[in-house]
Amino acid sequence: MLGLIYDVHGNLDALEAVLADADEAGIGRFVLGGDYALFGLRPAETVQRLRGLDARMIRGNVDRWTAHPHDAPDDAVLQDAIAECRAQLGERVVADLAALPEWLADDGRVRFSHGSPISDIRSFGDAPRDDDEELLGGHREPLQVFGHTHVQFERAGPDGVRLVNPGSVGMPMDGDQRAAWAILHDDARVERRRAAYDFEGVVAGLREVGAPWAERSARRIELAQFVT
Repeated sequence: MLGLIYDVHGNLDALEAVLADADEAGIGRFVLGGDYALFGLRPAETVQRLRGLDARMIRGNVDRWTAHPHDAPDDAVLQDAIAECRAQLGERVVADLAALPEWLADDGRVRFSHGSPISDIRSFGDAPRDDDEELLGGHREPLQVFGHTHVQFERAGPDGVRLVNPGSVGMPMDGDQRAAWAILHDDARVERRRAAYDFEGVVAGLREVGAPWAERSARRIELAQFVT
């Protein structure tokens, strides 16, 4: 069995709740799907905790942006968040996260990516779309696991490929504030799980930062939806 942890975004409290749930479920190995630190209250501690796990890691778009701010959108709030995250992580950790692989494949059975097999930005929705085939990029592993949209779901894709988003640990955007993660069982069944934590305490801590990026993160966690 594997624990699937995606989109933590520096929310250490949510991560600890997920790891406690994983321990109770007997999960000791993980795949970490990217977006580890940016936008969170405790980015450095979060990355340190993740790197201490028995886990394989891939890179998310914000891990790339943190190393290369010019690749990120020209948005003042975002750029301020990147600058703060870089300062807290330090140059070595920033570079290490940016150097992670874009995807992992497991013996033709499952492919792990951040957004989709072709992009760390473009991702599948929770309902079929015209670009599903394009996003697969010709990859036909029966199970495709990805994150990025912060919405937990499983559905059928082209030619019966299973599309699974474990959801976001640190910043869910599906109306449920509980941390989202999943278990990949040995029989390829995916068990979606939620872990309750003191999200209101995290929101309060972010608001104490007093920066626009922190307020935006606070609102997203508080409402469990995408807000600008």
